[in-house]
Amino acid sequence: MDLLEPSYGPSPRSMAVPTEGRLHLYARVFAAGYDPVMRRLERRRLARRRAELLANLTGHVVDVGAGTGGNILHLPTSVARATLVEPDPWMAARLRRRLQGHPPGVGDVEVLDAVAEALPLPDSSADAVLLTLVLCSVDDPALAVAEARRVLRDDGVLVVIEHVRAESGLGSRAQRSLTPIWRRIARGCHLDRDTRAILHRGGFDVGALTAGDLGGRRPKVPAISGHALPR
Repeated sequence: MDLLEPSYGPSPRSMAVPTEGRLHLYARVFAAGYDPVMRRLERRRLARRRAELLANLTGHVVDVGAGTGGNILHLPTSVARATLVEPDPWMAARLRRRLQGHPPGVGDVEVLDAVAEALPLPDSSADAVLLTLVLCSVDDPALAVAEARRVLRDDGVLVVIEHVRAESGLGSRAQRSLTPIWRRIARGCHLDRDTRAILHRGGFDVGALTAGDLGGRRPKVPAISGHALPR
């Protein structure tokens, strides 16, 4: 800065670069820590539930918000094609490394850089769409569900594992109060979304989705999981 130039604080340009750098750094740290943080949950129940819900899938499977690849190793050999959609470059990099180190026993596998609200896929092109721990953090969950319905065949299946708003008034109020800070910590994750209602309004029969607890220990993390069929 010119020493003769008056200064009234950092310019927008000088603020933008370090802020952007901090965001990139946090994104990298979050991606690096995701699997270690989730490891105990995966071992205790989540991996088993993934395997149960994915066991009979066939044809073309679209995994929306594939993250670091929690679903891919549970896909059966009857899946001919898997499209893994992941917009976060740091998550996607770890996903690709996982595919190289432990290639799945399915047919063609591709990783797409796209958001859940705008899937770069034709209408009715998927036999199954996976929404697992993704609707909590997308910008527009209703639009993401609409996109899932668009690309899913009428005789296809939606696989769901999502944490959701608590049914009790006390629990939902606690979630609502914690969500603003939790969103900052967990990269946009909302604790209080009524995902079952969003899926129903988006054209899915949610009667077969079962309620449960994602965590297994306190604090309880209400969740839904199962197969939802297009209406």
